[in-house]
Amino acid sequence: MSPSPAFSRPSEYVERVLEVVERIPPGKVMSYGDIAEYLGEGGPRQVGAVMSAWGGGVPWWRVIRADGTPPPGHETEAAAHYAAEATPMRPGTTRVDMRAARWEGDTPRHMGRPEDW
Repeated sequence: MSPSPAFSRPSEYVERVLEVVERIPPGKVMSYGDIAEYLGEGGPRQVGAVMSAWGGGVPWWRVIRADGTPPPGHETEAAAHYAAEATPMRPGTTRVDMRAARWEGDTPRHMGRPEDW
């Protein structure tokens, strides 16, 4: 599947989204909306579009729906990653425990980042 015309080549927004995803530690997750809020731009759908078009080279399984479910169509592969990383899961389900696993990140980019960002 080729990227949508809006994301036919990585834009600065695409690169910022992917940078955040790369920073999520093993065993932690962020929702699509968390990433948009962290960046101070876009929304869950825009982050989802970036991940769909460009997310294969980053730890995509760490970006999930707000209810703790993995990306649709990737549940089995994501579950293997969650097990390997000891990601907290909701008992008796295939959903990530968002309270225990959510990564809040550092100071959001839109609020001013340290020089090493």
